Amino acid sequence: MSTIAEPSAPAPHAAPRIRVLIADDQALIRRGMAMLLDAALDIEVVGQAADGIEAVELARRLLPDVVLMDLHMPRKGGVLATREISAALPHTRVMVLTTFDRDDLVFDAVRAGAQAYLLKDASEEEVLDTVRAVHRGESRLTPQIARKVMDQFRLLADRVAQEPPPAPAPDLRAEPQATVPGELLGPDAATKPLTDREAAVLELIAKGYGNRQIATALNLAEGTAKNHVSRIMQKLHANTRTELAVLVLKK
Repeated sequence: MSTIAEPSAPAPHAAPRIRVLIADDQALIRRGMAMLLDAALDIEVVGQAADGIEAVELARRLLPDVVLMDLHMPRKGGVLATREISAALPHTRVMVLTTFDRDDLVFDAVRAGAQAYLLKDASEEEVLDTVRAVHRGESRLTPQIARKVMDQFRLLADRVAQEPPPAPAPDLRAEPQATVPGELLGPDAATKPLTDREAAVLELIAKGYGNRQIATALNLAEGTAKNHVSRIMQKLHANTRTELAVLVLKK
């Protein structure tokens, strides 16, 4: 059964609070998350949905900043609900909160548009930090998922390192090509390879770095780091930073 919170007026001159919609088929989980989030001064729970159909309906009506999305729910699952919300409401960001860490579910959720993937054994502070990060436009992976992504990235990198190097490009002024698996580059890989710099940025994205952290790590201007991320997303046909991180899960 869906629940809509009564609107409350923010304090004078206070920054607008982050408006959150909770979607979970377990009433106890919904109530617990609502209590946790409402206790934060910068977050406001505007509604609760018991399944994916209610989640989509309430999201369209309430226009929340962030949706906390469970994956396994009756009538309509979280992946399909995430896809519909992401397509209809580009300014609403979806954060998955689930008990499942299977590779296929991770990739399906991210492909659907999820900006973060957190397990329900996360700490209260981690949940709050992730809500704030997703609202800022960042992507987050729970540590268990991040380790899987990095392990798979290293395996693919090792496999490529053992293959013969590609023939040099005719234009000697072009940046050298990075050792990134061809299946990650999509149909335009022959004309749009990743450079070494872009490959380094991609690895930091997989570790959960934001643009500022990438810029610091690689000694770049923050705007330059942001441009690298945009080019990588175009080349790898990714819609979100989290999708870039989990693309390495595909073989």
